[in-house]
Amino acid sequence: MFGQPTSPRFRAVLAGTLSAGLMFGLAACGDDKSGGSTDTDASASPIDCAPYKEFGDIKGKSVSIYTGIITPEDVPQKESYKPFEQCTGATIKYEGDKSFETQILVRAKAGNPPDLAIVPQPGLVKQLVATGKAIEAPTQVAANVDKWWDKAWKGYGTVDGKFYAAPLGASVKSLVWYSPKEFKDSGYAIPKTLDELKALTDKMVADKKTPWCAGISSGDATGWPLTDWMEDFMLRSGGPETYDKWVNHEIPFNGPESTAALDAVGAYLKNDKYVNGGLGDVKSIATTTFQDAGLKILEGTCSLHRQASFYGAQFPKDTKVAEDGDVFAFYLPGKDEATKPVLGAGEFILAFADRPEVKAFQTYLSSDTWANTKAKISSGWVSANKGLDQANLKNPIDKLAGSILLDPKATFRFDGSDMMPAAIGSDALWKQMTKWITGQDTKTTLDNVEKAWPK
Repeated sequence: MFGQPTSPRFRAVLAGTLSAGLMFGLAACGDDKSGGSTDTDASASPIDCAPYKEFGDIKGKSVSIYTGIITPEDVPQKESYKPFEQCTGATIKYEGDKSFETQILVRAKAGNPPDLAIVPQPGLVKQLVATGKAIEAPTQVAANVDKWWDKAWKGYGTVDGKFYAAPLGASVKSLVWYSPKEFKDSGYAIPKTLDELKALTDKMVADKKTPWCAGISSGDATGWPLTDWMEDFMLRSGGPETYDKWVNHEIPFNGPESTAALDAVGAYLKNDKYVNGGLGDVKSIATTTFQDAGLKILEGTCSLHRQASFYGAQFPKDTKVAEDGDVFAFYLPGKDEATKPVLGAGEFILAFADRPEVKAFQTYLSSDTWANTKAKISSGWVSANKGLDQANLKNPIDKLAGSILLDPKATFRFDGSDMMPAAIGSDALWKQMTKWITGQDTKTTLDNVEKAWPK
């Protein structure tokens, strides 16, 4: 079975960014009266109800939605539902729960699921479908996904050839954080290829700098940032088809493809000249938290930090996160400028009821109408919905992530370890990668993961 009912990595990332998310929204967006979670009340301006007429008469009906999105991130989520409520007369009953990933399975198996659930992993979608309680997505939802998303996204919500779950929001993991001022003062250019990234790293060393900073400590989830590094380089060295085979174990985990990817990561993270600026030697990566690692960019003791778009929330509240600010990020390049592999994550909407009002709300959430409504009132949120007007995205990192996700050249792939069996993706792989960064060789690391793969 793929995925896992409870994701320690998801909880660790959420815990590390939840309170900081408010500060990031405030710093990035300026005059945010609600502390960064939302900039505008969706009900404050007139609503065009024309797009909602297709849903028919559902006045007085209610739809329950269950999710792991809790305070304060739930504020813009609820606000984005208001146009639907006001135009249709239906009521959305929102329930946020920090134990969602465990409880949604319990509720589904017990025959007491919500009408809709926001599921953060394709693996968990599969597990919920396996309970027999999930319902295939309506025809209009499927049509919206075909129209507005890259086909890979539809695949993540498809189980045994049947489409169940439409994508919602997304994050970009293929980013490198840096100091715009340092780049300007030192004459550094944003690299456009992996060769240019390597040349930039070597130039920094020649300039008596330690280029990279990294940290993988994350409580029970220690090691997960290294899986993202490996996934990014598997996608770049092997290509999307090989990446898919690797995730599904159609090729061995200790094969030449995995070896090439991990060795490519090691060329950066196991090189004492390249890491760990302001923090220590290579082994210090294992004891540095992922939240703290990139903060050294502000001190000037390191210059580069590979981490996802959510990382902007980690910087102090007075930090300007922008292309002309204290810190910003650039796309982790591919082999050449013609290809644009993108590693990321996202959420999906899954139904357990097929009443007309439930289908209507599902359809709304899969539309460009909802994506643009959500973007207008949120900071730190972006979607891969092609109908999203990027002018509606609120802060510079959102705009950067949106431009990457919606680039016609982009080839998106979901976080691999989130789709692997739990025994691998949130256990053996994290542990073996931690041993690898503290001295274990590549062959032993990959052999041990292969041995742990469920038969």
